[in-house]
Amino acid sequence: MGLLVIWIGNKGFDRLENILAVIKIAAILMFLILAVAALMGWIKGGNQPKVPLTASSFFPTGGLGLWSSLIFAFYAFGGIEVMGVMAIRLKDPKEAPKSGRVMILILAVIYLLSLALAVTMVAWNKFPTTKSPFIVALNTYDLPFVPHVFNAVLIIAGFSTMVAALYAVTTVLVTLSEDHDAPKLFSRKMFKRKTPIYALGLTAAGLVVSIVLSLLMPGKIYEYLTTAAGLMLLYNWFFILVSAGRNLDLTAWGQIKRYTGMLLILLAVSGTLFHATSRPGFWISLGFLVVITGVVLVMQSVWRKSEKHGEERKRLKRSKLRTKPVR
Repeated sequence: MGLLVIWIGNKGFDRLENILAVIKIAAILMFLILAVAALMGWIKGGNQPKVPLTASSFFPTGGLGLWSSLIFAFYAFGGIEVMGVMAIRLKDPKEAPKSGRVMILILAVIYLLSLALAVTMVAWNKFPTTKSPFIVALNTYDLPFVPHVFNAVLIIAGFSTMVAALYAVTTVLVTLSEDHDAPKLFSRKMFKRKTPIYALGLTAAGLVVSIVLSLLMPGKIYEYLTTAAGLMLLYNWFFILVSAGRNLDLTAWGQIKRYTGMLLILLAVSGTLFHATSRPGFWISLGFLVVITGVVLVMQSVWRKSEKHGEERKRLKRSKLRTKPVR
């Protein structure tokens, strides 16, 4: 279904993502309203004792627990880099920084408010990994529709994230191909909609492989691989910040934000060494980095050779033009 959305084209993708975004935001706003109403005693039920937020509530397992769990806070914002890919679709590209700041601010406020309300209604150690924290927080209230609504929203959110990721990967692959950093095959477009069929096919192949691996591989090993993939997302953010310093004329405040972001990413990545479940994924992600680095080094030699050949061809053309007899 996600591949079909991308096949339809930009207009179909925009409309679907807009609809799904409205649904997700509406669900979170519904939780905020219901949670406030529940805390005020306006909804029947609520057998669990309320948990007042104190300083110890934010660091229940100490600094090491905060460090090792920082990675999960980053995962919550996974896919936000799609905003950069979509910036070229703005009517006025100069509005990209402003729209990015507004979007991040809204996400941060909603994220913090929803978490604060959830841990106020239920103790932090009472949230299972198998249920949505929103459902757990409202579980003892007379709201029979809540589990169904939020389960549906979770499915929608997963689908929306997958479609956005597929779109971003396909777009980046096409751009790399057009810039001669990937095989030209992936920039070829077919049919009336000018669909990048080969790039989309490679994306579909990767999706099929991931589904097959999830079915065939043992749970723990697949969990390690998905953790490594999540860490690769953070490495991507880190490299974006590194390249931003070279490609953009940043102010002093911009440089402070850039280095702060890089430091937070390094803290989140290194924190996985103190988490038993995430630690194997960290080592696997390093293996991925080694493979990617090897490929880049090989491709650099190929790019240099192609550049030399291109320069030689230009020189030959120039020499021919110079030696061509004038009539």
